[in-house]
Amino acid sequence: MSNNANAGKEKFKSKIGGQAVIEGVMMRGIDKMSMANRLPNGEIDIDIWEIKGGKNQAWYRKTPFVRGIFNFVTSMLDGYKCISRSVDKQMTDDGEADEEPTKFEKWLEEKLGDKLMPVVSGISMVIGVVIALFLFMWVPSAVIKLVEHIAGTEFNAVLKNVIEGLLKIAIFVGYTALTSLMPDMKRLYEYHGAEHKTIACYEAETELTPENVKKFVRFHPRCGTSFIFLVLFTSIFVNTIFRISWASLPLRVLCKLALLPVVTGIAYELIRLAGKYNNACTRIFSAPGLWIQRITTREPETDEIECAIAALKAVIPENKEEDRW
Repeated sequence: MSNNANAGKEKFKSKIGGQAVIEGVMMRGIDKMSMANRLPNGEIDIDIWEIKGGKNQAWYRKTPFVRGIFNFVTSMLDGYKCISRSVDKQMTDDGEADEEPTKFEKWLEEKLGDKLMPVVSGISMVIGVVIALFLFMWVPSAVIKLVEHIAGTEFNAVLKNVIEGLLKIAIFVGYTALTSLMPDMKRLYEYHGAEHKTIACYEAETELTPENVKKFVRFHPRCGTSFIFLVLFTSIFVNTIFRISWASLPLRVLCKLALLPVVTGIAYELIRLAGKYNNACTRIFSAPGLWIQRITTREPETDEIECAIAALKAVIPENKEEDRW
């Protein structure tokens, strides 16, 4: 447990959110986004760009329970693009020259040219989505059907939905725990901690310096980790209410996909409540996500905090009142 529990208290709740990327941090403000990366030469490189629509978002990006799925997809795409760009920034001419490209790599570069990286990134994202759907939608249902077959009896539908939800949460926690053992992911989780601590320092209206940021906790109720937990938890109730059939696994997976916007919409409103209010109710449903953040965040080093500060400063609006919930 960090000794930062006694850091300055939160004085306002910011709309700014972020994400850890490879050797850096991305921050999203109300009208701008930025990404600060530590380059191989030790310098901090900052990219800043305007958010399409800015403060004047379309109705479906602002309507409760509708905005969730659209904002979630947008965040996923923005995050993936930033991670891909952050990987590119770690490549150096010397590093690329050390390894001779394979015949396949030469063929791809010859055929696709400048489109190579976007195509590879797109394929990687599709593969990632397919794996996620398999792990969180097919595997839990298949395990329950297998247990029923072995036991020779059919469980109560409500019980099956609860067990399925708990299995999905267990897979998620297990996956994050395993990835935390990888050196590269450990570094990413440190940047994740830097992102949270920097936003907490900003919300406490404390000067953004590495020394001050280190005093704050690395857990935040609006974290994507907490959101994913709420999606998995909410799916238990939604699947039970809509009584999705267990007769056919493929049909069940398709029905769960169709209800995903509903699940995401509810989870998104819950995460917004957790970010806006601090009361007994929000603390209860925020607690599991905050606990899982003990795995997905690590105490950051000074150089990582410097990146988070640079990214955050780039998106703070001139009129701070616009950034309040």
